[in-house]
Amino acid sequence: MKFKKPKFWDYNRPNFLSYLFFPVAILLTNIKSLINLTTKKKKYPLIKTICVGNIYLGGTGKTSLSLKINEIFKKKINTCFIKKYYPDQIDEQKILANHGKLFKSKDRSLSIEQAIGENFQLAIFDDGLQDPSINYDYSIVCFNIDNWIGNGLTIPSGPLRENIKNLKKYKNIFLNGNNENVDGIKKYIHNIDPNINIYQGEYIPLNINEFDKSDKYLVFSGIGNHRTFVSMLKKNNLNIVKEIEFPDHYRYLQREIDDIISISEKLNCKIMTTEKDYVKLNNNNKIFYIKSELKIINQETFINDISQVYEKN
Repeated sequence: MKFKKPKFWDYNRPNFLSYLFFPVAILLTNIKSLINLTTKKKKYPLIKTICVGNIYLGGTGKTSLSLKINEIFKKKINTCFIKKYYPDQIDEQKILANHGKLFKSKDRSLSIEQAIGENFQLAIFDDGLQDPSINYDYSIVCFNIDNWIGNGLTIPSGPLRENIKNLKKYKNIFLNGNNENVDGIKKYIHNIDPNINIYQGEYIPLNINEFDKSDKYLVFSGIGNHRTFVSMLKKNNLNIVKEIEFPDHYRYLQREIDDIISISEKLNCKIMTTEKDYVKLNNNNKIFYIKSELKIINQETFINDISQVYEKN
């Protein structure tokens, strides 16, 4: 069964269950620290590396930002994607492969060597921030504005892969979502380190005009940021009468798709999902999908900063 995050992870503050798991969270943090101290990070001088990662477990827009970075760089230098192979992440692998060369292996170091062998100049890593074996040239920590840091604690007490104070070692933060009220989040980050660079993006639907806004829609998704997806649709005045959320990277059973179609027929509405979900549905002609991209709000500043990666010798 696909793992679904406990609801208490995303409460505004820790509850009894959070504190119950706190000793385990401390133990895991210490183990990870020991691994990081005893593992030598390797630099790859023959290729530049950018890691788009997160410390919040779940959808934070890493793939969307990876695609945008590739779009920025691919006309200037030879770019590729690297993503560690997980059998339950075929959806993201397909999307990346549709936009460029993708190297996927259970060992990211092997993928880097393959990219070097094929004369790529820049490798964009979708995930891998916590990989202790790689010394990236540039790292970005993504957050979803709606989820932010949940209750602020590390796994299993909360949704964080590492302590939020570790942001100071990464220096570059990207806030994804459709909520413009991010002043509190920015203040929180700058209290950790006032020199951290903060960038912001929002999701823009590319094919929204293909849908009649007078129609009713049932929306479902198996992504990490379901609320952000629905928010984007409502912001563009689509009439959402029913929404169904599945865990991230969910593999749909045919009976579940049949149930969704049955519900839509009873409600007399059309069915809509994400591109990431649609690639797993074998082109079902009763289901439509929204294709979206990430728009970087402060894009010029972002491009100027990140361009230093390949300008440095």
